[in-house]
Amino acid sequence: MDKFRNYDVAFSGLKTGKHEFKFEVEQAFFDLFETEQEFSGAKIDVDVLLEKHSTFLDFLIKIHGTVNLVCDITSETFTHPIENEIKFLVKFGEEYDDSNEEVITIPQGDSAFNISQAIYEAVILSIPMKKISPNAKEEDFELIEKFSPKEIEEEETHEIDPRWEALKKLKDKK
Repeated sequence: MDKFRNYDVAFSGLKTGKHEFKFEVEQAFFDLFETEQEFSGAKIDVDVLLEKHSTFLDFLIKIHGTVNLVCDITSETFTHPIENEIKFLVKFGEEYDDSNEEVITIPQGDSAFNISQAIYEAVILSIPMKKISPNAKEEDFELIEKFSPKEIEEEETHEIDPRWEALKKLKDKK
């Protein structure tokens, strides 16, 4: 049994036009991917808008919810709101091909499309690079600045090796 089966969007019995699907995603969903995540305690609502055409499917996946992050400065866990949307087309062909992130090809005989990977990517892409708790204080930032390594500027007035200088003179004669 496929562990992502609950995230199949069956389109074979649907009429041409717009259709809506809703999913609730929690941390157990992300644990199915067996990868290390930078968050925990995910509680996310997923709204899927499917526009079915005769030759292709147009998907719009919107996510909104919260995840728990660990602050980069204070190491405190805090709840962070996330929101994102992903849009892509699904067309029919000979075999599955997701090499183009905007147009996914599925076999002609398929009757459903699994959106678990799209949901996963929408959430992962909405996690900020810098995770700073709203409770972080100015003193925390000052301590980080004080003990951070400083860049040392190199002096531009270094002497050129005399051997290179002689080669440079030869080059300039040409």
